[in-house]
Amino acid sequence: MNIPVFPETKVALKGKKGLIVGIANDQSIAWGCAKAFRALGADLAVTYLNEKAKKHVEPLAKALEAPIFMPLDVMVEGETEKVFERIEKEWGQLDFLLHSIAFSPKGALHGRVVDVDREGFQKTMDVSCWSFMRMAHLAEPLMKDGGTMFTMTYYGSQMVVKNYNVMGVAKAALEAAVRYIAAELGPQGIRVHAISPGPLATRAASGIPEFDELMDKAQSQAPTRSLVSIDDVGRATAFLALDGAKLITGSVLYIDGGYHIID
Repeated sequence: MNIPVFPETKVALKGKKGLIVGIANDQSIAWGCAKAFRALGADLAVTYLNEKAKKHVEPLAKALEAPIFMPLDVMVEGETEKVFERIEKEWGQLDFLLHSIAFSPKGALHGRVVDVDREGFQKTMDVSCWSFMRMAHLAEPLMKDGGTMFTMTYYGSQMVVKNYNVMGVAKAALEAAVRYIAAELGPQGIRVHAISPGPLATRAASGIPEFDELMDKAQSQAPTRSLVSIDDVGRATAFLALDGAKLITGSVLYIDGGYHIID
C-alpha cells in the first residue's frame, strides 16, 4: 500500500511522535489523518479496538511503518494506561495525539435524548468524551516540549441534526472539554483542537439512521457542492500539528466545504 509523499514537505514532522486512536479500516477518518502525519515524516503508534478489528488495522499499521501497534478498548480497565506506558518506555515523548473514537449503545443512539437511560448515557459519554480527557491527562507529561491534541466532533454538537440524538450531547461536552483543556495546557505549549468533518461514509456513521440522506443534503447545500474525504480531513488536521499553527488552539475546525454556515 503506497502512502503519498510530497518532497517539499515530507520532513515537516520528522522526529515527531504521534499516537493514532480510532483506525477501524481504510475508510476511517483516523486513517486519513495517519496517512497525512506519516507523509510529513512523523513516527506513529497505532491502536486497534480488539482481535476482531486487528486484521483490518494491522495492514494499515504496517503501511505506516508503525513501531508501536497495540490493542486499546477504552472501556477495558487499564488498556489506555498500557498504551501510554509503552510510549513512555520506547519513545520517552509524545508530540501529538489523535482521538477519533465515539460510541453509543443502539438503544440510546436511536431514541430521543429525553428517553436515554443512565447506563446508555454513561457509556456514550465515557467513550465519546471522557476517554479524550483521560488521554489528554496521560499525554500531558509526555509532551515535554509542547504538542498537539486532536479529537473528532460533528456539527450535531451545535445544532439539532435528525437522528444524531444523544451523540450530539456527547460531542457538545467534548467540545467544551477541548476549550477547557486548551486553556489549562496552553502555558505548556500544548494545543488542543476539535476537528469537525462534514458527513463521511465511515463505519461509525453507518449506525446513524438515514445517514445517506444527510450526505446528499450536505453535498447539495455546501458552498463547495462537494463531500469531504478522509484525505481532506487528514491534510487539514496534520497542518495543525506544524509549527506554523502554534498559535491556533481551543477551537472547532470545520472541514465540510462550508456546510456548517448554511441554514
